[in-house]
This record gives sequence, structure tokens and C-alpha cells, in this order.
Amino acid sequence: MSTQDQPARRLRAGHDDRGRVLDAIQRAHDDGRLTDDELSERRNRAARAVYVDELPELLDDLPEYEGWQQLPPTNNALVVPADPTLDAAGARTPVPRREALPATAEPDAGFSVTVMSGRDVALEPGTTDLANFAWWGGNNYDLTRAMGPGRTVTLSLSAVMAGSDIRVPSGVRVIDRSIAIMAGNEVSAGAQGDGSNGTLILKGFLWWAGNTVELADGE
Repeated sequence: MSTQDQPARRLRAGHDDRGRVLDAIQRAHDDGRLTDDELSERRNRAARAVYVDELPELLDDLPEYEGWQQLPPTNNALVVPADPTLDAAGARTPVPRREALPATAEPDAGFSVTVMSGRDVALEPGTTDLANFAWWGGNNYDLTRAMGPGRTVTLSLSAVMAGSDIRVPSGVRVIDRSIAIMAGNEVSAGAQGDGSNGTLILKGFLWWAGNTVELADGE
């Protein structure tokens, strides 16, 4: 068989490949180019892509399509959980569809300052943005009620020799866009989901500091 007759090789997609596409899809949603349903559908397809050639079509109608493979890898490796609709024997079982709680809060939770102290903060459904500066302190943020399918919550948490603890429900994809010097955020493996229950974006400036993202109790 000549080389011309041989089938084209298909390269398997890795975490970085999927992560680049997921980040590009999220940016398109943030810019208003994709609806919540489109974001969820494309995110699920990206998370389940086996080969690299399955990914470009998810960006084909977006400006992010050009040069998506040259984008820097995502800060957090994508963790795709096992299919919850399959039982031990491989048979598919029905799974209740996760629903987001009705929005009851203003989108912007405002800005606060934490100095050598901390408090418990439970974000209500509808909250999309919260900002805090911590000095030798940190808060405990509970995002259990704020997250949901198609929802994006941005926490702008700047800190100096400090850090906050963040609790998220299962299925939340965490994207870290913070700037850190001698520091950094830590996302536990259990807290990094596939995006089926929303997206958490971390921003802010960290100096000798870092925030911790963990799975909420009972998840």
C-alpha cells in the first residue's frame, strides 16, 4: 500500500487541547456570542472529544477559531468524570437533570476588604461577580447555591500573605486567570468538574498568597 492510500492518522486529544477549546468557548459566551444552551452543549462535546480533529468544529463559527491550537494551555488540567449514566454492568441508567436555582440576588455582589480577619460568605443564586482584597486574612466562600448549568461566577480575589477558601458543588469547571507572585491558587482534584454545573473564574493579584477551591461538603 502506498502512503497516499494509507488513511490519515487521527491524533488523540489531550487535556491541554480540550482546555484551550473550553476556554475559547467560555470567552465566546462571555462576549455574548453563545447562549447558555450553546455553551453547555459545546462544552460537553469538548469534554468528551477523543480526537483532536473533533475540536475545531466547536469553534468554526467563532473568531476564536483562528489559531486556537497556539493558545497557551489552560492553568488547570481538565478532569472528565466517569459517565454517571452507566452502572457497573455498563447499562445506561436515568440521571435526574440538574437544575439551577432561580436567581434571587443582584449580579454584582460588590467589593470588600478583609484585614487580619475573615467571615463566611454564601453567594446567592444570580450572583455573577464578587471582589475582595485580603491582607493577612481570608473569607470562606460557599458557591453551592450560586452555581448551576450555564452559569458563570467570577471571583476577583486579590491577596497579600493571605487567601480564601472556596467551596463549590460537583460539576463546576474552575478557570484560574489570577496573576501570582511566589503564590498561587490551589484547586483540588475533586473540585475540578466538567462544566455541567457552571464555570467558576478566578481573577486577582496574589502576593505570597493563594486561594483554595474544594468540593462542598456532601457533594
